[in-house]
Amino acid sequence: MADSKNKRSHKSGMAPGTMMHTGEKKQDKIRITVANYNERSATFDECKTAEEAIKKSKGHGYVTWINVDGLHDLDSIRKIGEKYKLHPLLLEDIVSTDQRPKVEDYGNYIFIVMRMLQRSEKGKILSEQFSLVLGPDYVISFQETQGDCFDPIRNRIGHAQGNIRKNGADYLCYTLMDSIVDNYFVILEEFGEHIEKLEMKIIENADSKTVQTLNHMKREAIMIRKSVWPLREVINNLVRGYPVIKKPTILYLRDVYDHTIQIIDNVETYRDMLSSMLDIYLSSVSNRMNEVMKVLTIIATIFIPLTFLTGVYGMNFHYMPELTWHYGYFILLGLMAVVVIFMLSYFKRKKWM
Repeated sequence: MADSKNKRSHKSGMAPGTMMHTGEKKQDKIRITVANYNERSATFDECKTAEEAIKKSKGHGYVTWINVDGLHDLDSIRKIGEKYKLHPLLLEDIVSTDQRPKVEDYGNYIFIVMRMLQRSEKGKILSEQFSLVLGPDYVISFQETQGDCFDPIRNRIGHAQGNIRKNGADYLCYTLMDSIVDNYFVILEEFGEHIEKLEMKIIENADSKTVQTLNHMKREAIMIRKSVWPLREVINNLVRGYPVIKKPTILYLRDVYDHTIQIIDNVETYRDMLSSMLDIYLSSVSNRMNEVMKVLTIIATIFIPLTFLTGVYGMNFHYMPELTWHYGYFILLGLMAVVVIFMLSYFKRKKWM
């Protein structure tokens, strides 16, 4: 993370549109896949270079989908941008991986930035930037790492399932966005299950590790909120219409908008639950401390009169009336026992123990 901030600081003073990768290099080599399809056929090709990907792009009656995994190869991204005449500011935003979700209109094409959520092997929620360029007959997607939630879309293209091959590039763009939003539901369901387990653990027996887990989940909730909250405005702008988006596709985008609102509501609910769980933990710790203090107070209260009796008969006066009693020691022990029993019964009547 420190490297990312340092690289962004290095951009200070550079000309607008200067490309500099400000994120972490998450894979060694860039990976480019090209899909060309229409209603009759579909082809998928994996390319090693941008030049090869450009040659594989058909156009002219086909919808072309170019997906780029890895944003550190600036030369390859620049060549793709030159082929499709993408604005330098757009290319700069693609390789700056801390962009806020947004949509920008460039006339013949639009630029969309989203956040893709994935769960790592260790169970940590990861957020990566996903950029989309939607043109009249092409979609270009850029993501930081290989691995996404688009395999069902690839299968639908390859096997001509659904309406995806009957529609244009705008419909493909919708399906990619819808897949990302649907994956939010999967992440949030797992997140909600973890919250329920953590809540039970806090109520039953919370410890320092539980607090660390709670703070970690609060940070994840903030990250999810930052990824999802601006998306509502993005999709709302798309629903209002752009030249490259056809009217039938707008109906589908409205459905994505409804899903986004539902996700935002869930995120806010989980954030409130995590905040209340911290209050529950603090109350639980306070209650346990009160129980300990109550026990110690009862013990101290019981021993106060016993200490008084032993103190009185521990004084070194020669003439004390009870010192010469034959059974004085046993009488004093009996008196102490009576005092203890009396105080315990009194505490129970008062429901102090």
